[in-house]
Amino acid sequence: MDKDPERTDAESIAADNAGLDNDSTAAFRPVRRPDAGEESMRVEGSFKYALVVEGGPQTGLTYVLGEGETTAGRTPESDIFLADVTVSRHHAVFKVDPEGLIVTDLGSTNGTYVNGRRHEIAALAPGDEVMLGKFHLVVVVGNV
Repeated sequence: MDKDPERTDAESIAADNAGLDNDSTAAFRPVRRPDAGEESMRVEGSFKYALVVEGGPQTGLTYVLGEGETTAGRTPESDIFLADVTVSRHHAVFKVDPEGLIVTDLGSTNGTYVNGRRHEIAALAPGDEVMLGKFHLVVVVGNV
């Protein structure tokens, strides 16, 4: 598809993904920039780790992970609320401690994937892609 010079990148993405919010069979491919180096995994801010939505209707949304545990799931009580049927109500938990960042699957139906492989628990590093349902989240670091 040719890019419309009158539309911004955000408008192009929104138009391309129109109607997908209600499609439980939609799958999103990660947006990889081949020329992006290690610096692209750093985001300005006073935090240690964050997750950035890489694909889909919420592209660019950033979730800052504080020390301790951060829950992710379809229930509105989750710290990271991912409203889609492909995400379990209590899908996964991210834990930041002095050792680093880990993700633990909480027995979700569709599993937790890190860099394309299903894991029950996995240590994460900047640039790793975590997939919860149809949500592709990339691990980035801040200035702490």
